[in-house]
Amino acid sequence: MTTICSVKFNGETAIAGDGQVTLGEKVIAKATARKIRRIYHDRVIIGFAGGVADAVSLQDMLEGKLEAYNGDLRRAAVEMAQAWRKDQTLQKLNAMLIAFNDKDLLLISGNGEVLAPDENVVAIGSGGNFAQAAAIAMTRHAKGMSASDIAHEAVKIASGIDIFTDDHIHTDEIQEKK
Repeated sequence: MTTICSVKFNGETAIAGDGQVTLGEKVIAKATARKIRRIYHDRVIIGFAGGVADAVSLQDMLEGKLEAYNGDLRRAAVEMAQAWRKDQTLQKLNAMLIAFNDKDLLLISGNGEVLAPDENVVAIGSGGNFAQAAAIAMTRHAKGMSASDIAHEAVKIASGIDIFTDDHIHTDEIQEKK
């Protein structure tokens, strides 16, 4: 279980994620895992929640779709979600992804959903709702913060509420094209 939060704000899109990996509901197996990765020639950043092996499979699938569609993230995400939903083996994967580039911020789920958030904030994982609420509040009221600061602070807030989220937080960001 984990918390991943991404924020598009003031010309930057950023993502933050904690490092906790749990085995079942009682054992913390690792506190410093990296659940944020750059793919497709470092032009797309993803964050994942769920089983690591499942997330890596989805990462590989998304990267293949990005190659097939010349880096068009929206098209690659839709094609991936359709394949994920239709394939019985893929349907068993237990993970969700946030993916973004210099234009788009998307949530990709195994239900075949590809969603661009209304408020330029999306969060997943066990602490996702806490992080999303905190990030939305900060984008509305904390005008001096960067997208990276907001995403980091949102996950930090979630780590104080959700027992499956820790405060070993990694961030990454991309500047929007003008």
